[in-house]
Amino acid sequence: MTVAALEEKAKNLPELPGVYLFQDETGAILYVGKAVSLRNRVRSYFQETGLAARTRSMVSLARDLDFITTASAVEALILESNLIKKHRPRFNIRLRDDKHYPYLKVTISDEWPRVLISRSMRRDGARYFGPYTRSGAVRETLRLIRRLFPYRTCTDQTLRTIPRPCLNYHIKRCLGPCHGHVTPEEYRAMIEELCLFLEGRRSQVVKKIKEKMEEAAENLEFERAAEYRDKLKAIEEVTEKQKIISAAMGDQDVIGLARGGMAAMIHIFYVREGKVVGRDQFPLQGAVDLPEGEVLGAFLKQFYQEASFIPTEILLPAEVEEAEEIQTWLSGKVGRVVRLKVPRRGNRAELVEMAVKNAQLALEQERSPLEREQELAEQAMSALHEELGLPSLPHRIEGYDISNIQGQQAVGSMVVFVDGQSEKQAYRKFKIKNVQGADDFAMMAEVITRRFRRGLLERAEGQRGGDGIARSGSVEQGTEKGAGENPFAKAAHEVTERGEPSVSAKGAFEADTPTSDLQPLSLSEVPRPEEPSVPMKGAFEADTPTSNLQPPSFARFPDLIVIDGGKGQLNAAREALQSLGLSDLPVIGLAKREEEVFLPERSDPIILPRDSQALFLLQRLRDEAHRFAVGYHRQVRSKETIRSILDEIPGIGPKRKRTLLQHFGSVAGIKAAAAEEIATLPGMNRALAEKVKGYL
Repeated sequence: MTVAALEEKAKNLPELPGVYLFQDETGAILYVGKAVSLRNRVRSYFQETGLAARTRSMVSLARDLDFITTASAVEALILESNLIKKHRPRFNIRLRDDKHYPYLKVTISDEWPRVLISRSMRRDGARYFGPYTRSGAVRETLRLIRRLFPYRTCTDQTLRTIPRPCLNYHIKRCLGPCHGHVTPEEYRAMIEELCLFLEGRRSQVVKKIKEKMEEAAENLEFERAAEYRDKLKAIEEVTEKQKIISAAMGDQDVIGLARGGMAAMIHIFYVREGKVVGRDQFPLQGAVDLPEGEVLGAFLKQFYQEASFIPTEILLPAEVEEAEEIQTWLSGKVGRVVRLKVPRRGNRAELVEMAVKNAQLALEQERSPLEREQELAEQAMSALHEELGLPSLPHRIEGYDISNIQGQQAVGSMVVFVDGQSEKQAYRKFKIKNVQGADDFAMMAEVITRRFRRGLLERAEGQRGGDGIARSGSVEQGTEKGAGENPFAKAAHEVTERGEPSVSAKGAFEADTPTSDLQPLSLSEVPRPEEPSVPMKGAFEADTPTSNLQPPSFARFPDLIVIDGGKGQLNAAREALQSLGLSDLPVIGLAKREEEVFLPERSDPIILPRDSQALFLLQRLRDEAHRFAVGYHRQVRSKETIRSILDEIPGIGPKRKRTLLQHFGSVAGIKAAAAEEIATLPGMNRALAEKVKGYL
């Protein structure tokens, strides 16, 4: 769809609140925005003057426009925030690497809760504190609360099977729940104090501990009272280091913003009960040439969507255009009134000014290496564009490698670099299914075929509206054109005709009706963000159902494909692409020994200069693909080769095997046990116990 066609489409949008999505030619989302009136807001993108350079660039790349109507501006704000979190569009302001910020997790739903470091928040009944921008800050906090609150650190299995209390109990770093040295009520009371401490409610913790100390002293339990006294002293030492602002100011987050060049930085002071109890800084991406209020609004929506605590007041350095909607949203989240304020004088204004100065200092430290990194990446992409004669700058590069031992446990890897940096959430891994023996060329062809066949299927689903995003007119147009005229649909149709399973690319939104018939969504219908998954070193299995992936998964094709290997691997990959009708995708091979770059139509390799940024980028990509493939191969191999002798005993399945190992700790422990003891375990009997002893 041309820009003129998009402008015409914008004129027909409804005058309702909702969310709009600009997409490029592959269906990837470029920008997500919200509007009180979709028609008026989207039409403003096509005016001739007054647009920022970044906005003009986004509109020039857009090839489709979708929208979702909502019942109110607040619902539109929630939906916009969820979509940005899900798709991370390149033209939206977003927290850099926010998925990897650590949290402290208190497993309050367990009988004996413990405290862990988590890289994601889940709806699992636990309480989360954070996010923290530095792992060091998390570990420092852990060390502190371990001194003050003797919670257990052992695993659930150790808790059940440990024969005697561990060293932590004897040095008073654990209350000893493993052997009944503390009641569940006493232990949970200690965990509640720990949570109050992490919230910054230090005065409440001090009050409770003082009451316990006085009670112990009255009961002549002087040793116990001394323990409470020492705990109070430790808390006071921590509290003395915190700057006292004003007891009347209560709970606040004080936000400062600094920008320079391509970078932006947010600095937050956490004020609890009138004291600064902590601070954090968050680098932002995509904040160039945008008003200060827009940058702050984007940060508030993303940060407080996952924040563990929302204070009564949030102090800002500038007005936010969406302040009313954000206040309503935050108040609804916590069940009390939350205010956004821009102080002009007094203590609050001084705090905001201090936060801005800290943001500027942090930005100066961050900007130099970041800008240098971006400069080197741009140099590398320009050099590759020139040296290899690519049709465009290789913003997205995909690297592929194969790992096996004489054809056994064969796997493939796909790694992705975007603008010179690894994008680990886009990594994929493949188990080789259709190749027998040590044939690396055929294995590479299988990986390439499966990856791009899946991409064609997802693109075809997207053209038909099957990506689950409501479309204005595109569903009907796809029907009128027919699958035969759509190259993606045609390729997908051919794959299906050959007996391959059809892939559904539906995501969080089901749109089986034209958008002209859509009714405004109620708040209960607004899709919530998916449960964040635990980072798995950056990859999904390539054959995972699409419904579990964040679209677009394979639909976005690279500007350059790099094959780890020489002419043989390159030709195998090229033939696989040609069989799918994708011969126009640039593909090269990089041989390890001499670092030669092979091109499909050229007999002699290209030798890039040894100090070339282009060669450094290709080497990093190749080495990352190799590392990822070898790691997955080891994982597969270990699963297939490591087996217990218990697996060979008839009648001993996974459940009984687990019971035996949990009780005795190892095969050696089972071997040393008497048959009578084995027979007493759940699921076991005398006959099975004798059989186990006989095998061992």
